[in-house]
This record gives sequence, structure tokens and C-alpha cells, in this order.
Amino acid sequence: MDVKFVLVTGATGFIGAHIVDGLLARGLRVRGATRSLVKCDAMIKARPQWAGRLEFVQIEDFERPGGLVDAVKDVDGIIHTASPFTYDTTDNEKELIIPAINGVKAVFEAASTNLNIRRIVLTSSFASVMNVNRKAPPYFTYTGADWNPLSYEEAAGKATSAVVAYRGSKKFAELAAWEYVREKKPGFDLVALCPPMTFGPVVHPVDGVEKLNESNAMLWKVASGNPLPVARVPFWIDVRDLAEAHVGALLKSEVGGARYTPASPERFSYALAANIIKDEFDGLKDGVSGEEQAVDESHGLDGETAGKELGYSYRSFRETVRDLIAQALEMKAQQSR
Repeated sequence: MDVKFVLVTGATGFIGAHIVDGLLARGLRVRGATRSLVKCDAMIKARPQWAGRLEFVQIEDFERPGGLVDAVKDVDGIIHTASPFTYDTTDNEKELIIPAINGVKAVFEAASTNLNIRRIVLTSSFASVMNVNRKAPPYFTYTGADWNPLSYEEAAGKATSAVVAYRGSKKFAELAAWEYVREKKPGFDLVALCPPMTFGPVVHPVDGVEKLNESNAMLWKVASGNPLPVARVPFWIDVRDLAEAHVGALLKSEVGGARYTPASPERFSYALAANIIKDEFDGLKDGVSGEEQAVDESHGLDGETAGKELGYSYRSFRETVRDLIAQALEMKAQQSR
């Protein structure tokens, strides 16, 4: 796919910033869309080597297409990672589900105004794939063909937890994307990526170790001696591998219309993370929990197809945990200087 200039939404976020770096490293121009101009300035300042190839636009509200029409001008590809994420909601439908759907629709409608755009890559989630009621035995493997059976009514219900509503927001936003392409037949195609838990070092602006994104914050809690959380699923991916998956999904022309579940072949648990932290960091080992946890091996998630077709390989859980905790310790040391 001959792409030279890419719009990345959510570009100052955990996943988005790694995608920005992956695109720049391939020689592409990048325009980041974000709500925070302060973070834009920090991103540009931290990347002097890419001066002239990285720019930003502020989009206050991804539900409103106005600013997006300007944002898509001149680009020939889009990676849409921005999505509302909060577990602190009073109205699931209003705060999570509708903004996620409307954000996707607005991006796709804006993209339709630029006939040079050939592809949109959408960051969906394993949340739109998994079926919490599907139990082994027999052993089964989730793939990009699977969909979470959660209904809109269940996701939006007043009594529904924000965790379940978030899964619904990812599912229904992704469905809106597929529906748009199917019904409107725009000049671009769609590739969707549905990753599970995402860990790894950060390259986006973060004001201290307490402000780490949620998945990494869990690993930092383990390193800080807190009781071990229980993993909702045993599947994960390193953010650097996920960024490579996005770049491949954008540039490989033959994968248009595909839906992938990029995921490491290794399972994880927070007890495994604790053991790695003890092995790798002498100063932390006495404080880290020695609690044991079983790793759920009852079912699988197909990350192999994504790796093979999008052209990347998977890092080990040890490397991911080590790199993130080393970075977090450095952040903490800088804060106390």
C-alpha cells in the first residue's frame, strides 16, 4: 500500500505514541490528532529527529466531525486508536458506548471527504471478541472471526458494570466501522485489530509513575508490593509489537478487510510478573508478593495469524515486564530528585 502521510488519532496515548514512532521510523509523515496540545508539544520536543515530519491537530471532541474534516486533508491513510476509556461512569451508554460509536462514524465520514485515503486501521479490542460465557472444556481458540455476543441492551443497562459496558463500547464501535464500509462503499477499506491486555514501556508524555496507563499501572502495583491482581484474561501483547501490527495493517495492501487478534503466544499472570520482577530487580525482590496464581491454559487466542500476515514477531513477557519496570523506576528516581 503506497501510503506517505498518516493521520493517527489518540496519538499522544500509550498505544498511539508507539504507532507514531513506528510510522516515522518507516519514513512516513504523521499528523497526530489529540485532545491535548500540551501533550503534542511534549511529543514533538521529545522527537527532534523527526522535525518537519510530525505535526498535530487538536480535536476536542471526536464525536463532532468538524475538526476531523480538516485533520484528514492531504493524508492517505488513517489509524484510529482514540476511544473513550473510563470505569468511573454514572451513565454507561452516554459516557462510553455512544461516544465510541459516534467517534468512529465521525472519523469515517471525514475520511470519505478525502478520496486519497485508501485504508483505515481501527484499534478495536479483544473485548469485542471474547465471550465470557464460553467455557472449556473442550479447548478452544479465539480468532478474528469471533464476536462478543453481548447485546446493546445489556451493555447500556443501568445495572451493568462499567467493565462490561466498556466491552460493549468496543464491540459496537467496531461494528459501526464494518457497517459503514459495507453500506457506504467508500474509497478506503478497513483493517481491525483486537488486542488483549497491552503492556510495555511508554513513549507518550506521562507526568510521573502514578500516571501510567491502567495496564502498566497493574504491573507497577505488583512491583510496589501490592497484593496481586487477578488477570481477567491470560492473553497480552507488548505495545511495541502492537504498534508494528498497526503499521503492517496499514501498509500491507493484501490484508484489506481483515480482522486480527494480535496476541503473544505466551500466557501471563501477575504472579509470573512478580517472579520476573524478583529475578530482574534486586532492590524490589523482598517487597514483591510471593503469592501463587494458576495460569489459565483452558483456551487460546490466535496471535499467530496477525504476526505472520502483518510481518512482526512477539517479545517475551520477561522483556516486556523488565523494560517497563526499569523505566518506571527511572521515572520514580527523577521525581524524587
